[in-house]
Amino acid sequence: MTESKSGEQAAQEQGELFFRLLSESLAGKAFVKLLMAKYHGPEAGLERVFVRRLTVRGDDCLSFLYRYKTRDITKNLPVAGAIAVIRELFATSFNNLHLHTLTEDVQLTVSKKGKVILQRGKAAPRSVAPAEHDRAKVRFLDLDRPFLNELGVTGARHQLLPTMARKWKQINKFIEVVDHAFAASDLRKKDRVRVVDFGSGKGYLTFAVEDYLRNSLGVKAGVTGVELREDLVRLCAGVAGKLRIADLSFAQGDIRSYTPDSIDIMIALHACDMATDYAIHMGIRANAAIIMCAPCCHKQIRPQMRSPQLLQPMLKHGIHMGQEAEMVTDSLRALLLEASGYDTQVFEFVSLEHTSKNKMILAVRGAGQAKREEILGQIRAIKDFYGIREHCLESLLLADGFGE
Repeated sequence: MTESKSGEQAAQEQGELFFRLLSESLAGKAFVKLLMAKYHGPEAGLERVFVRRLTVRGDDCLSFLYRYKTRDITKNLPVAGAIAVIRELFATSFNNLHLHTLTEDVQLTVSKKGKVILQRGKAAPRSVAPAEHDRAKVRFLDLDRPFLNELGVTGARHQLLPTMARKWKQINKFIEVVDHAFAASDLRKKDRVRVVDFGSGKGYLTFAVEDYLRNSLGVKAGVTGVELREDLVRLCAGVAGKLRIADLSFAQGDIRSYTPDSIDIMIALHACDMATDYAIHMGIRANAAIIMCAPCCHKQIRPQMRSPQLLQPMLKHGIHMGQEAEMVTDSLRALLLEASGYDTQVFEFVSLEHTSKNKMILAVRGAGQAKREEILGQIRAIKDFYGIREHCLESLLLADGFGE
């Protein structure tokens, strides 16, 4: 009885310390942002809440951005009332609060066993943007993250270098996609998430996904960047070592030569032509929860394609045939993923520096394969319509017994 009471008292003290630090950061103008995560409340679709400071018509407020799977809702509250709301949300709906101030990062977490844990760490030098209403914008990463400076995205004072503005936009968009995919997956149930990024290059996105999972979502993740160029592997490994990121590693290899023990999130954003098919196949075989690919050329299907008579006036132009081959190739990939039990989207992404292509295939493992036979029929019909004999991903899956 005494031990239980002391445990409850310790938990209460941890919570009170966190909210005292929150109040002090707001009073001393040191508050940067607050993230509420690990939602367990009753509201359908709510994933997390971002809290920023801003001024509305001269009044100091906190802006709450409620992120749902399909929409965002913003509510602005006076500071005193906002703190009360944060207290209530932690007590009833969220198991993780992550406070960022100018001097430290503070996390208040409820473990799976119900233990309340307070963690404090020194923050990297950062600044607070003017708290004006029209400047309130949620970023998935902040410019003060150490890896951005080490990789040359920001300068010594954590300011964005003008030449890296496009790269910064790509990094944030990529993390936004990861955030939504992670929320739609079942990965929160895992004690540790395994991420493999094929074609990691200089590591911008590899470092970004590791940083976001660990610091923003509080997820334990082992992340590996796989890259053919030895000099880039050495560079990235050196930065990870300098920043003492224990769960981030880099290996030399490619999709065909590197075989990881397991994959929960498979990323391949530089996969040309059939390398995309091998990447998707690896993700499916590993039963990865999330598969992310950005294909950039489509050479296998185009020579096979027969122009249907109705489309011949359009497809006699080489550029149109190339675009049609790209659409058919990626549509078949998406259908094959769906037939393998994945909820799949194909959408516009920020084009990579290696290619002007701006398409991403995102697949999140679903609950079942209810429409499998219907999807397989659609695949056969598309192949028959264009006279396509072979699709690399389909051949790889068939070798595994797909369709039996």
